[in-house]
Amino acid sequence: MNTNFNSLQAPEPVGSYPHAKQVGNFLFLSGVGPRKRDSKIIPGVNLSEDGEILSYDIKKQCVSVFENIRLILEESGSSWDNIVDVTVFLTNMKSDFKEYNKLYAEYFNGPFPTRTTVEVRALPTPIAIELKVIATI
Repeated sequence: MNTNFNSLQAPEPVGSYPHAKQVGNFLFLSGVGPRKRDSKIIPGVNLSEDGEILSYDIKKQCVSVFENIRLILEESGSSWDNIVDVTVFLTNMKSDFKEYNKLYAEYFNGPFPTRTTVEVRALPTPIAIELKVIATI
């Protein structure tokens, strides 16, 4: 089976890709950020008039990302507990990793999924975090 899923609740993709793709018993999520559906507002982000990040709250962004992932998983027939692998993209590892790691431990129960955290220079929208997830279905 090879099926695409698009959530009716998570933010619209910023490109030509589905929210998730099921292949066999696995569900592969595209990168998920903190935006909210039908809104240009990004939780925890304060932008200048020209769209540059003035300040951001990594905790608010993390919580919003986790909620968006939960929505996509559930609408695709999976659940948070079925996550097996997480790739985390942070734009500022030095400032944000500690808070992200703390929140991650609050949202995930053991046994924990495998995880990779990478610092990137920028993400497609003015956000500080994006997650890519693989889950079973």
